[in-house]
Amino acid sequence: MSKQPVIAVAGSFNMDLVVSLDRLPRLGETVAGEQIRYLPGGKGANQAVGCARLGANTVMIGALGDDRFGTEIAASLKQENIDMGGVACVEGVPTGIATILRTQEDNCIVVVPGANERCTPERIDEHAERIRQADLLLVQLEIPLESVVRAMEIARAAGVKVVLNPAPARTLPEHVLRLADYVTPNETEFEALSGADSGSEERLLQAMSDWQRRYGHTLIVTRGEKGMAVVDGDGAQTIAAPSVKVVDTTGAGDALNAALGYGIASGWSIADSARFAVKAASLSVTRFGAQQAMPYGDEVTSL
Repeated sequence: MSKQPVIAVAGSFNMDLVVSLDRLPRLGETVAGEQIRYLPGGKGANQAVGCARLGANTVMIGALGDDRFGTEIAASLKQENIDMGGVACVEGVPTGIATILRTQEDNCIVVVPGANERCTPERIDEHAERIRQADLLLVQLEIPLESVVRAMEIARAAGVKVVLNPAPARTLPEHVLRLADYVTPNETEFEALSGADSGSEERLLQAMSDWQRRYGHTLIVTRGEKGMAVVDGDGAQTIAAPSVKVVDTTGAGDALNAALGYGIASGWSIADSARFAVKAASLSVTRFGAQQAMPYGDEVTSL
């Protein structure tokens, strides 16, 4: 039997307040919502659940508030068999909140970081051994950048592979990008990072090849229903996504990053990892929610 990969996730926790409605309001307009749901979320926690459901031994590093939402999130992730020993409960600080306005076609999100801002470099250092013992570190940008950098530095020094999901989009210094082994922006995030106009297929693939030659890591650009573009030994190519009935796109990027990280941590090729990730993301959009929609390993392999 193959060994289960160990994945450390340093990242965010949010309680998602998901409001369903027919259409998004225009500026200054009030519209009636159909339903509100309270669902555990946050890119870090979502990706941790995704890794755990695929079969990885998953360790989470981050910070929760000492409120009801923090208690509910911690209980939910423990049920997913995620090691929460690296998660601090910060007194007097609320848990992060994400308000999601969701229609059948799309969604928009407003995030209030709360306790995620208290995931400091010092807290990362307290759990450095958890990173060193992992096969892979998975990070995003919903905790302070200096904390992300510290986690990446620990991983790099220990020879642990690093997947950087640069979301939400922001400009990153070159030294941060060089700490990553894999960088996984979507098309919008890649344009923000590179400044390249990647509006056409040809321009996107050329910009990706140029970027990878400059920084030396593997670049993977997620493309929604089009799948994923990746640069490997055969050059830049797009891996198509299977056609599915879309219910909710909220957690698609997190499902993709979790599955990609799982494949890399398991020792698969980048092409095999990417194909697995595209299938996982496609499955996730057929279900409602983020963490709730994360697929299990046997579901992905049977798609």
